[in-house]
Amino acid sequence: MAQKVSDPITVMKRHELKYLLDGEKTAYLRRRLEGHMLPDAFGLTSIASLYYDTPDRRLIRASLEKPTFKEKLRLRSYGLAEEGSPVYLELKCKAFDTVYKRRVQSTLDGVQQFFEGGAPLGDGGQITREIRAFCDLYDTLSPSCLIIYDRTAYYEPDGELRLTIDENPRYRMRDLALDRSMDGIPLLPEGWTILEIKVQDAIPLWLAEILSTGRIYRGSFSKYGEAYRREVQRRAG
Repeated sequence: MAQKVSDPITVMKRHELKYLLDGEKTAYLRRRLEGHMLPDAFGLTSIASLYYDTPDRRLIRASLEKPTFKEKLRLRSYGLAEEGSPVYLELKCKAFDTVYKRRVQSTLDGVQQFFEGGAPLGDGGQITREIRAFCDLYDTLSPSCLIIYDRTAYYEPDGELRLTIDENPRYRMRDLALDRSMDGIPLLPEGWTILEIKVQDAIPLWLAEILSTGRIYRGSFSKYGEAYRREVQRRAG
């Protein structure tokens, strides 16, 4: 059973490389990571991310055009959110191949007050001001899509390399609340996973060899983007 976890990190800058793996390649990768990386203490963790967008889905449509700079706003919980449990409002920007994240911890009530009445989040510091400026820029933001997945995170002892494997990615375009359920429509065939490698600089040689031997090739996959494309196809069909 996936565990619930909170994450205190508020500022991140790194490269994020994505790969789609079938069941066989996922099993291969897990075997080859032994001796190089360790699962973190939380084990398999269910994560839910509520993405905000304009009524015409301006943010995700722009993101799918693959610009050199793009940005998203999402509210994240680790496990099903409860009254008073921590949630994280996160501004994620990508410039060329570098990802920048700013997040602030709050509660569901605190976030609702922020959007409805302009109440400050957290200590009302710089990150809150950046998020407020983003909301003012787009003006009509509201919940657009809920993305859910079950993640195992790995870390390199005495190193900065991080790696995550996301199982059973799923989405909802309705019932957009973090405290309702962790159910959703599958985004990938059964057994497939999403690998993300998070590095400050280059992938180490030992990991590059594992990827090459396993024929694991870098791709491009946006969970929210895929959910949006499916909804567009569904409505058109």
